[in-house]
Amino acid sequence: MTSKGPEEEHPSVTLFRQYLRIRTVQPKPDYGAAVAFFEETARQLGLGCQKVETTYPPDHLQVAPGYVVTVLTWPGTNPTLSSILLNSHTDVVPVFKEHWSHDPFEAFKDSEGYIYARGAQDMKCVSIQYLEAVRRLKVEGHRFPRTIHMTFVPDEEVGGHQGMELFVQRPEFHALRAGFALDEGIANPTDAFTVFYSERSPWWVRVTSTGRPGHASRFMEDTAAEKL
Repeated sequence: MTSKGPEEEHPSVTLFRQYLRIRTVQPKPDYGAAVAFFEETARQLGLGCQKVETTYPPDHLQVAPGYVVTVLTWPGTNPTLSSILLNSHTDVVPVFKEHWSHDPFEAFKDSEGYIYARGAQDMKCVSIQYLEAVRRLKVEGHRFPRTIHMTFVPDEEVGGHQGMELFVQRPEFHALRAGFALDEGIANPTDAFTVFYSERSPWWVRVTSTGRPGHASRFMEDTAAEKL
């Protein structure tokens, strides 16, 4: 009898590990390799691909040469509707290899399926989740009224000044007509979604209190401030 070989790796995991091996690490990220990766992925998935170099409008001065936002697009059936925007960033924070048990850019996977790599959580996993979700939906034959855009932006880990900050000023961003967006989150091995304080939204409340006007020199009763 011949023994069975190792279980075949899921294509999404293979794609994830390929992405993790791209050294988009600050302060000298290889954005060109990341753009090429998404171009090829778009080709395989049958998605539109647009590359936007982040420059200042309207004179288009090359203030951030090499900082490219990659936009992958799945057209909807009703182009009059606003689109859905799924955003993630391509750069990762620096590494100190002496603190790693495996090469942070090898994307080593152990026998239990754990993957060791810089960016595995923040946030290359989310980028692959977007792509895998689109792949599955397309394979199942789904079409949606709204266009879905996936944006992969540079420079987030150092402030985003040469990435999303410039991109949102450009006509290419406004042309996306985004009506709803999802951005960074932490991957969870279960179906649960952990809510963090960073995901809170503003809630503006106007409170009106009536009472007698007061003065700092006198102790007044029934003042508006006292009621509050």
